[in-house]
Amino acid sequence: MLKGRHVIQPDDLSVAEIEEICALAEQIIVDPNSFKDVCRGKILAALFFEPSTRTRLSFEAAMLRLGGAVEGFADASYTSTTKGEILADTIRVVSSYADVIAMRSPKEGAALLASKYSDCPIINAGDGGHFHPTQTLTDLLTIRRLRGGFENQTVCFVGDLKFGRTVHSLTQAMCRYPGNKFIFVSPKELTVPEYMIEDILKPAGVQYECAERMEDVIDKADILYMTRVQKERFFNEQDYIRLKDSYILDKEKMKLAKSDMIVLHPLPRVNEISYEVDDDPRAAYFKQVKFGMYARMSLIAKLTGAL
Repeated sequence: MLKGRHVIQPDDLSVAEIEEICALAEQIIVDPNSFKDVCRGKILAALFFEPSTRTRLSFEAAMLRLGGAVEGFADASYTSTTKGEILADTIRVVSSYADVIAMRSPKEGAALLASKYSDCPIINAGDGGHFHPTQTLTDLLTIRRLRGGFENQTVCFVGDLKFGRTVHSLTQAMCRYPGNKFIFVSPKELTVPEYMIEDILKPAGVQYECAERMEDVIDKADILYMTRVQKERFFNEQDYIRLKDSYILDKEKMKLAKSDMIVLHPLPRVNEISYEVDDDPRAAYFKQVKFGMYARMSLIAKLTGAL
């Protein structure tokens, strides 16, 4: 049973539970009208201490399409945290109003801390460079719909692999399925963190390799997962400027890829995917956005006990 559970990181959901969530999401995709009232009378609190467009609106659209209501904020400067209120007190208050909380914070571990003080389920909508489990559900649902399953896939991650929480979350999730391989493409300064290798990849016994040139490995990929270099994670703006355009996917590089490869991106993009790639049938990042709403609809319905 998922009712009442917190979802802080991908491992909070078993393989069977991920299958359950994806299966319900696919039912919603096929017949959304059958689910338009399942959360009537329930409230989602969207607490976004960090700027967001897609994730916040996706959560709100998901709850509204389930017949529920939404409260919350998109700018922490309008909350009592500016007066010095600690997170624990904010969560105690909000959880007394809401049936489920979706929370984003720039601070690693904030969602886990919130879960210790909440009377309702906490969904981590991103905590700094740590995890983003509903983006992982989005990615998995997209892979399931477009690649037919989660097994025997070669996933090539490109860009900011040090701070990219979506990369960390999806890697952790895909390690649980047999036959998957990973390729990590990044400048040395933004390579995948050591804990990912030592605590996740090696214990799972999965094959992985690291590279600095996308052109050298793109032909191996079943899934090309592009990420932006995140300005908000840098303390030194000069480092950001130097690295921000390290990898740009364009038509020429797409010619090197498999005909059935798919391109994913958690968005927003800056320069890392040329607009000319949008018309390529392998470009799946806007389909991915819509699948994200359905994945969140499914998760909300499960956590609130509506289904």
